[in-house]
Amino acid sequence: MELDRDLATLQEVRNLVNAAKKAQDILKTFSQEQVDRICLAIAEAGEKNACMLAEMAVSESGMGKYEDKCFKNYFASKILYDHIKDMKTVGIIRKDDVERIWEVAEPVGVIAGIVPTTNPTSTVIFKSMISLKTRNTIVFSPHPSAAACTKEAARIVHDAAVRAGAPEGCISCITMPSLEGTSELMKHRHVSMILATGGSALVKAAYSSGKPALGVGPGNVPAFVHRSANLAQAAEHIIMGKTFDNGTICASEQAIVAESCISDPLMEELKKRGGHFLTREETEKVSRVVILPSHGVNPKVVGKTPQFIAELAGISVPPSASVLIAHLDGVGPQWPLSYEKLSTVLGYYTVKDWHDGCERCIQLLELGGIGHSLAIHCSDMDVITEFVLKKPIFRILINTPAALGGVGATTNLAPSFTLGCGTWGGSSVSENVGPKHLLNIKRAAWHTGVPQLPPGFIKSLDSGNGFGSGSGSGEGADRESAPVGSPSSGGSYPGGGVVLNEKMLAEIIAQVLKSIKQ
Repeated sequence: MELDRDLATLQEVRNLVNAAKKAQDILKTFSQEQVDRICLAIAEAGEKNACMLAEMAVSESGMGKYEDKCFKNYFASKILYDHIKDMKTVGIIRKDDVERIWEVAEPVGVIAGIVPTTNPTSTVIFKSMISLKTRNTIVFSPHPSAAACTKEAARIVHDAAVRAGAPEGCISCITMPSLEGTSELMKHRHVSMILATGGSALVKAAYSSGKPALGVGPGNVPAFVHRSANLAQAAEHIIMGKTFDNGTICASEQAIVAESCISDPLMEELKKRGGHFLTREETEKVSRVVILPSHGVNPKVVGKTPQFIAELAGISVPPSASVLIAHLDGVGPQWPLSYEKLSTVLGYYTVKDWHDGCERCIQLLELGGIGHSLAIHCSDMDVITEFVLKKPIFRILINTPAALGGVGATTNLAPSFTLGCGTWGGSSVSENVGPKHLLNIKRAAWHTGVPQLPPGFIKSLDSGNGFGSGSGSGEGADRESAPVGSPSSGGSYPGGGVVLNEKMLAEIIAQVLKSIKQ
């Protein structure tokens, strides 16, 4: 029976990709006006069904908060659409009359969209929008724990797109998800690109598939609080970012790094907002249930409330607790909660000054968040500048909730649920992924003239000791001032370039033999 299911999944993947290929052959002929009409329809459908899909996602996956998933679906619909609606993605998108270059947008083709269990429906809306904006089609591979809501989100945006004129099969979703099915999807000959959002193993598989891929890395995000910060605002933003959808966004804060001179008042501000500081004994118990021996987060706690995690750990916390906060002295295996947690648990470090804070943040990032994001709460521009220049990350989020700022909700970063980490984090892109990353750009360039070698650039071969010497007299002098491709240089190709005559070739051979004998 299991074998039959696997075979059925593989056949379904092939059918969906073939249908997507046929749809893309039609979609690639569409005008900008047609594409924009389709994107508007997707945005309207996503917005209309945002809360219904949020309820499905929470119910099926058991992760996150209903109201926050409503916002994420709205963000992937209305806010994303407003950001990209005027973007040119069809035909000639740029004419540079000075450089005499035209740029023409071409679609990538069929895209494999890998969907995480933490943000299933919003990811489908987001990836569908940017795919069809660029005249690509997309086939989704859902996480088994969120397959039904992922499939429903794909159906909703597909039907809306088709009603707006898109071809059937432009958006689809595997109904029987499996690792074998995902692998088949990523390696299918008609799939041109993989848009991977998920666990590290899945992203690595995408990059190992032999196809161009856009993936993300883990985000062990530190939040540094400087003595110049507005502490009430910093506490508000940290709690807001960490509790948003119960910590499921990869840009959410994972540890607070606070200067010792402001640590006590900061802790008081955190407590006012539901921050519950654990004792050493409680920290050990929570560590055992939150982080696995492999140092990965326990799936049982991802997107769960502090009360759920506390009960799992065998400790008691008040109903008012919004975040569990653990004092930590170091980074690494001895301190399990220094790893990425994707839940309502935060580490807390006290440092002497911003220099020590800088080092602690780097340690946390090197443990598992290189290239992703860092938050800093500070009003000292010199310190902010040092962090911007020195930290090995591509999103420095200043005086804002990291989870919301990283995706572009509370900053002017491009709205996205796929956050590139650059080569430092194993990604092929270092910014928030959007439509521009799903385009092939064709360039037309006009003739500007033939480059000329400067006088004296080509030296005589028989006037000194080696190729770079010579007085520039005699026959060699005639050659050295000749432009590339001129007859005196021995001949030329029509487009320029030196063609050696028989005498010049003999001189080179003689010089090489002379060098060997020496």
